[in-house]
Amino acid sequence: MARHGARTPFLLQLSLLLLLRPGGTLGCASVAVASPIVALGSAVRASCTVRSELCRGLEQGKVRITWMLDNEPMAGSQHRGAGGSEVSNLTLPQFNRTQARLWCWVEWNGTKQRVGMAEIRAGYPPAKPFNLSCVLNLSDYGLTCQWEPGADSHLPTSVTLKFARSRALAETGCTPQGGYNRCTVPRRLLQLYRQMELWVSATNALGTAESEHLCIDPMDVALCAAVAPALRHLSSSPLDLPPAELDPPALQSIQSVPFQSDCVTVAWEVARSHAHMELLCELRYRAPEDAAWALVTGIPGQARTAQHCGFLFGTPYCFQMRCRRSSAQGYWSDWSPGRNYTTHEKAPTGTLDVWWSTRPAGAGGQLEVQLRWKAPGRREANGQVLGYRVTLSPRRRGRDPPTVCNTTRTQCNFSAPAGTTRVYLSAYNAAGESAATEVVLLERKGQPLAGLHAVPGGERSLWVRWESPPAPPAAYVLEWQRVPVEPGACSTCWKMERDGATTAALIHDGIEPFQRYNISVYPLYSDAIGVPVHTTAYSKQKAPSFAPKLHLKSISKSDAELCWELLPVEMQNGFITGYTIFWANSTAEVSSAAVGPSLSSFVIQELKPSTLYKVHIMASTAAGSTNGTSLTLVTMALDDVEIQFLFLTLGLVFVLLILLLICFQKNGRVKQQFWPSVPDPANSSLGKWVPAELPQEPLQVPGVREPSLATISTVTVLERAAGKQPPSRSKEPTAEPTGTFPMPPQPYVRQERPGTAWAAVEPQRGRGGSGEPVQYARVVGAGYKGQQHVPPRLYLRCGSSSSQPLLSDPSPSPQPYENLWFHGAAPQGCPGDGGCAEELPATFPLLQGLRIGGAEELQDCRVF
Repeated sequence: MARHGARTPFLLQLSLLLLLRPGGTLGCASVAVASPIVALGSAVRASCTVRSELCRGLEQGKVRITWMLDNEPMAGSQHRGAGGSEVSNLTLPQFNRTQARLWCWVEWNGTKQRVGMAEIRAGYPPAKPFNLSCVLNLSDYGLTCQWEPGADSHLPTSVTLKFARSRALAETGCTPQGGYNRCTVPRRLLQLYRQMELWVSATNALGTAESEHLCIDPMDVALCAAVAPALRHLSSSPLDLPPAELDPPALQSIQSVPFQSDCVTVAWEVARSHAHMELLCELRYRAPEDAAWALVTGIPGQARTAQHCGFLFGTPYCFQMRCRRSSAQGYWSDWSPGRNYTTHEKAPTGTLDVWWSTRPAGAGGQLEVQLRWKAPGRREANGQVLGYRVTLSPRRRGRDPPTVCNTTRTQCNFSAPAGTTRVYLSAYNAAGESAATEVVLLERKGQPLAGLHAVPGGERSLWVRWESPPAPPAAYVLEWQRVPVEPGACSTCWKMERDGATTAALIHDGIEPFQRYNISVYPLYSDAIGVPVHTTAYSKQKAPSFAPKLHLKSISKSDAELCWELLPVEMQNGFITGYTIFWANSTAEVSSAAVGPSLSSFVIQELKPSTLYKVHIMASTAAGSTNGTSLTLVTMALDDVEIQFLFLTLGLVFVLLILLLICFQKNGRVKQQFWPSVPDPANSSLGKWVPAELPQEPLQVPGVREPSLATISTVTVLERAAGKQPPSRSKEPTAEPTGTFPMPPQPYVRQERPGTAWAAVEPQRGRGGSGEPVQYARVVGAGYKGQQHVPPRLYLRCGSSSSQPLLSDPSPSPQPYENLWFHGAAPQGCPGDGGCAEELPATFPLLQGLRIGGAEELQDCRVF
């Protein structure tokens, strides 16, 4: 197997060499096509026949035939033919190449070899030549002809100039050389002074085409000797033939005869070299306003003068003339130099188209009239109109009416007496004045049109169409005005249609593209003028010149209201069909909304709070759109209600803070309002008068008692017994057990826990000799409401055996230092030890200020 695989490339190479060897494929295959030249776009059929016995190396193998059109493979059908040959047929349904090569290939053992080829060309039949013309060169009497070829046929084409003498067969006159479209027939083939028929024949493989036949006498197309040398190089030069064959005639004079007619007489002279020839001439003329020349034909050249009518009065004309030989169809001479002539004038004729408007002048009883008219046409003007005259009555023979207006313009404003219904208008020139046109000033109260619309008729014209009113009018008046009105422009153009049956009119005076026009149509009746109907139109539209500028009117956290000014009419360039609002945030989320053309504001909704947006507006017409500049806006974090609530909350908080500050500043007053002040003896002014410490000296009891002061024999301070209620304030004294207080009582000082203590006076004999105890003070030991906790106090108890009464005055009225509350019964008992304090309590200033009598009787004093 390995040896067999190694031998395969060698065998393939050997077979290829045999096929490529000179003479190896000679007579091996043949390619045949139905036609090597076909019409462009038609079908092509071809066949390839391979004889295996003639192709070396293919005797034992299977033959496969393929096709290639230039470098493009084509698929064909293959079958076995006569004599053991292989035949492949190919059909190209549409051959669109002007030239191509069709190859036949043989494939054997994976190797392809070209064995046959056919070249195919495609094109068109020859086109018909046209515009054949010839000229005779008098220097050598050669007839040079030129023509225009038709379209390219893409095929080799032979072109010849053929001719035929009278009653003779066609002959070949000449063949163009170098690709030029002209050639020269030599003198020996020409027949002078006799008619010859000439034509151009073009032939290729697909057919033959001939030009129109030209019948001429060579002498009729002869050139003068001055241009003959230019023809010597025509056969080798691409220059056109010289156009001059005869010298043009010279116009001598032009006159209007007879006077007051529309006829003129033209006189001319021909060149001396053509004086012996019979010539046929043409005359042409035109006015400056004419687009084309008017032509007068068939004028004999030998007549030297000609008369023609139909000219307009007072109109300038330019005249020209040319000639040729009358017996031939050769070249015309050039047109003669132009000669200008203005026909004589005549008084204007015809009536004028007039339009008017009236209004009362006010208190003066006059009528203000605005009269407008169209200038007469050239045929009616009969010359240059010098002016117009307006009168209130017609002109009569021998008497001219007074003139109310004399102007060179086509409008006039004047005042007329109230009740004037007719005025008269006439035009005049240098030759006279026209007949007066009667203008009836009718009222505008007739029926209006049933409908009106306008469409473009071109870039500078408009078609106005309307529906006739029920009553047929006699005429129509169309008015149009540019919006806005510009100085110098047609402020109010108008046109009258005298045919009452028409329903359309084309207006073009003063119409410009991209400008808006207001159009009004008035029907004219015999006794009134109809109420006008209005419309607007553009002859051509485009995108607006610019878009309006956006303004932010209001904004919240989710909405933004935009406004803009409507575009001026002169910048719209068409009817605004609408506006489009675009807005996008920083994440490029673009949204849009369409707005009507009459609106000038828009509210964008569903915006995100505290977000930046870019907004722009686009203005559109039917012909395009224009974008405006961008507006940047940022939505609010809170809306108005939230902001008001926030400010209200902040205001309340601020007021509360102010109140708190006032409370802190006025703490005493606030405390007085909420916690009433209870007198605190420790902080009273009396407490400030008594020194905090008393000197350690024995108490002195004055010998003589002050009349207003009571002598205190004994002061006892007792702790309130736990669980016992205070004694009732009974007026009757209660007997105390003898064991309640020690006898004689001993002074003592005792430190008490926080609570309530009692201060009482030991029993003492008064002046009445009663042994009833007298209560001096009740001391509450607990702190007042709002006071800080104070440390335990020292309480004082002093005893004495003095028999002096406590009060020197038996009167029941209290003394300045007494407290009415102390006039109750003494407590039933006060437990505790006796003692005498070394210093008075600082929290009892009343006690500190007392002067105690009987100090010498104090037996002892102890401090706890």
